[in-house]
Amino acid sequence: MTNVRFDFGNIMAPALEGGVGEDLFGGAMVDAFTAAHAAVETRRSGGDLGFLDLPHASETVEQVKALADGFGQWFEDVVVLGIGGSGLGAKALRDALLGPYWNDRSDEERDHFPRLHVVDNPDPATMRGLMERVSPARTLFNVVSKSGATAETMAQYLFVRQQVEEAVGAEKARGHFLFTTDPANGALRRIGDAEEIPMLPVPENVGGRFSVLSPVGLLPAAICGVDLDELLAGAAAMETRCRVAELSQNPAGVLASLLHHSDVTEGRPIHVLMPYSDRLRSVAFWFQQLWAESLGKARTVTGQPTATGPTPVAALGATDQHSFLQLLMEGPDDKVVLFIEVENHGPDAVIPGRHPEIKELAYLGGHSFGELINTERRATAEALRRTGRPNATFYLPEVDPAALGQLFMLMQIATVYAGALYGVDPMDQPGVELSKKLTYGLMGREGVEAPDLLEPDPRWML
Repeated sequence: MTNVRFDFGNIMAPALEGGVGEDLFGGAMVDAFTAAHAAVETRRSGGDLGFLDLPHASETVEQVKALADGFGQWFEDVVVLGIGGSGLGAKALRDALLGPYWNDRSDEERDHFPRLHVVDNPDPATMRGLMERVSPARTLFNVVSKSGATAETMAQYLFVRQQVEEAVGAEKARGHFLFTTDPANGALRRIGDAEEIPMLPVPENVGGRFSVLSPVGLLPAAICGVDLDELLAGAAAMETRCRVAELSQNPAGVLASLLHHSDVTEGRPIHVLMPYSDRLRSVAFWFQQLWAESLGKARTVTGQPTATGPTPVAALGATDQHSFLQLLMEGPDDKVVLFIEVENHGPDAVIPGRHPEIKELAYLGGHSFGELINTERRATAEALRRTGRPNATFYLPEVDPAALGQLFMLMQIATVYAGALYGVDPMDQPGVELSKKLTYGLMGREGVEAPDLLEPDPRWML
């Protein structure tokens, strides 16, 4: 297995004017990371960080494989119903490892694995459009909600359950569902137990945004032929690399420490993840939730108001060189850009040499698209460096399960280190609870009082 590498030279002095000096990287930053590392190890020992154990959860992985290789292959389409961490990880794995246009390929081109759809938003046009596109009688619906009470997901479940029953009858409908939920409690667990619907557990100590390597992400990937052993081996290798207490040898520690320093000391709270690969676009959105929901807290663990906090932004290279780069180059100096470069894109496409008389085209001939997109990444990083804008690059040897497993684990561990550096709890999400409660009340959930909403003021409406 080839390691994913993290190059942070363009954050450091002297490569970057005003960059982090070796004295800080070897002094105060080390002291802060040492304390953060100890805090994380304490939480690990206490069983709070269950995602660290997922690469070694062999019993659960075998259960996933068995369902994927058997039950999962009965269907032409698999639909994942889940929102937030219950959908983003599956999307990231699908887009990265199944490649572009998976659902448009023929059965033979997919090696007869099912098409895979991830529906994470209760948009009526999307829901109706999905059910018009798939045959309910030949579709498996994987309903993913740890609590079994997620309003959006459960509404989707109720809708598709009706559609399936109309297609195959009430008795056969349960054979088109698989639940991924809490191992003991919740509405989905009760329904699954009562109707003998197959279920997979989300470990109690694994939150949604840290669940990509649990059955939440593993089942959809496995159903479509992804090698789970390679994925988890990559994650396990990175977990080992990121367990060391020496900052200079810990990729996740370096990432967390530099981004925390950029925010609290340098005034750069916006952290842009910009992969130069269409297949990794969904990884950027997965990271956006991970970083935002884990670190965007109003109070520290001791109850003190937080004065800082990062804002993640998902971008795509080279596309966003033509929409976002101007702001990165000359806008407010409040951003750090994290690039992802794929060293080997796989089968490439060579650019033909035509129109030698036209200088704007002639130079492209003989180069490849992989060479072009990686050159653009390097040129963008250098342009930012020359204007004093910090950036760093993750190098993936290729987009394969082992590399994805490494990248997911690196970013998750960096998140919990960053939580310790900020003094916040990266495992909770109190800021989303009020919105949920208001939704329940407005929709008439029993036991939840309907809230009074501020009516729109006609003076401020055009």
